[in-house]
Amino acid sequence: MSSKMNNLNSNLENNEEISPKLSDFHFLDNTLRPSKWNDYIGQKNIKENLKILLTAAKQRSHPPEHILFYGPPGLGKTTLAHLIAKEINTQIKATSGPAIEKVGDLASVLTNLSPGDILFIDEIHRLNKTIEEVLYPAMESGSLDIIIGKGPSARTLQLELPPFTLIAATTRIAMLSSPLRSRFSGGTFRLEFYSEEEIKEIIKRSAKILGIDIGAEASKEIAKRSRFTPRTANYFLKRCRDFAQVSGGEITEKTVADTLELLGIDEVGLSSSDRSLLNALIEKFGGGPVGLNTLGAALSEEQATIEEVHEPYLIQLGFIERTPRGRVATAKAYDHLKKKKPQGGLL
Repeated sequence: MSSKMNNLNSNLENNEEISPKLSDFHFLDNTLRPSKWNDYIGQKNIKENLKILLTAAKQRSHPPEHILFYGPPGLGKTTLAHLIAKEINTQIKATSGPAIEKVGDLASVLTNLSPGDILFIDEIHRLNKTIEEVLYPAMESGSLDIIIGKGPSARTLQLELPPFTLIAATTRIAMLSSPLRSRFSGGTFRLEFYSEEEIKEIIKRSAKILGIDIGAEASKEIAKRSRFTPRTANYFLKRCRDFAQVSGGEITEKTVADTLELLGIDEVGLSSSDRSLLNALIEKFGGGPVGLNTLGAALSEEQATIEEVHEPYLIQLGFIERTPRGRVATAKAYDHLKKKKPQGGLL
């Protein structure tokens, strides 16, 4: 690893002036986003359901019904929304829950839609509740009710909207109200984590688009550390490409290992923050059980960050368990960190 770093530092010193052609620049995330159904790997059940929904809608010459996608970040919710727009050959207007601050913002977006357009709202769980209630009649009856003025002189203005499809995405479906969830009559779909084989296929496709030569073993090494998430896999692939380019080598299994070591990612995809959480749980609290509040204080970390960022993957790997009394480190966590197991009662 040290010789690789010396070569990397030497190459950086010899390339002090770098003049990229900005005219050739492309946003890589958009470049790697699939543009055809066949290029979208994984989520087979969702794709089959959507194909039936869209085909039936096209045969009726009617916009598809409203659709909700939910699941952890990086699994392809936004990509599916854009693929649906391409499939039915219509425009997609994208916004997000936090961007719609007032009823007027929502009215502006909806009244500027053309018949058959798709409105994509990302992170819809962050939509203001007042705006959410205005959205109900827009989704159900294609009308927008706006109250003008206050007090006795207030009056309601009803705007007729063109036929449209709302596609929403959220990472926290529990924060959506029941009335809003029930109005996604086209279906509510949960995106699942990907298998290692599916991630390898995604890496292979992305490498081809980026013009990267990468072997099967290097792809496997990235896939097994990517937390079963395509966005993470593509991020690791791009960083390995950068490392290989600057160090003057090729993307091999060793290059991947060296790159991810620099990023603090271990052989199962745990970050330094993940390992700090496990170490604190084992060393400071004897493996638990320990409450989330106490664990957050020990790590100087917000409880929401532990619960939403670190814990899902650690639980998926079987490294920690949530119990009524708090978080507990499992035998797998001790084995992974090469810690001595306490006597008796390990999960």
